[in-house]
Amino acid sequence: MKVLVVGAAGQLGSTFVDGTDHEVVGLTRADVDVTDQASLFAAVDRVRPNVLVNCTAYNNVDGAEDDVATALAVNSIAVRAMAAAATRVGATFVHYSTDFVFDGEASTPYDEESRARPVSVYGCSKLLGEWFARDAPRWYVLRVESLFGGRQARSSVDKIASALREGRQTPVFMDRVVTPSYVMDVRDATLALLARDVPSGLFHCVNSGAATWADVGRHIADLPGPRHDLLTLTSVTDVSLRARRPVYCALSNARLAQAVGYPLPTWQDAVSRYVSTLSPVG
Repeated sequence: MKVLVVGAAGQLGSTFVDGTDHEVVGLTRADVDVTDQASLFAAVDRVRPNVLVNCTAYNNVDGAEDDVATALAVNSIAVRAMAAAATRVGATFVHYSTDFVFDGEASTPYDEESRARPVSVYGCSKLLGEWFARDAPRWYVLRVESLFGGRQARSSVDKIASALREGRQTPVFMDRVVTPSYVMDVRDATLALLARDVPSGLFHCVNSGAATWADVGRHIADLPGPRHDLLTLTSVTDVSLRARRPVYCALSNARLAQAVGYPLPTWQDAVSRYVSTLSPVG
């Protein structure tokens, strides 16, 4: 496959560029402005990929509350342009969305049939992008959540691991339930969908299981070195945030597992693999 990755310098996009068996062309923000349709069309027409992968996003959840125009421009309108660009060259369009399309009021992991009900501008902009992505003749909308790994060590998992390894106290939410997902596993599942020629559809592309951030912190603290006493349990309600966060937002990946032919690794396995790659402090 000839794969064009837009947002190739980002956390997820870089994994496609750094290691696949396919011909991958990566475009960064410096190469193309996704909010400029003419520039985007020209870039896609030039490469003429079999697959167009959108790894761009405006993911400043709190900032989106005040900068609605930018959130919509990147997370919605640009997605519509990319779907149109994919249509022009007959490419499959892969677009990543988020657990923030849900309200967080569930008690069991959301599946693809669960009603989307975002409670923030960011979540609304991402849901609109999901709808626009379906304009392409062949498409996959893949909801991801709490990503970690890749070139950028800025995820919540990185912050927890870094603090513990340095002997610093670190706050962890004891009531926000998520499904932490390793970018390498997300990339591999994406490529498996493409390789198996799975019909267009919506999939939750996450590792298996559900956990509070306190659970994630305890798991990291069980790995060699760190300590549980450095974890400070915190409630979402105790933190002042501009945008409302869904509290329960774990996702079920059962549909994806059936589509790709294998169950994705558990979040515990994924976190352990990733933390083992981190350099020791000092």
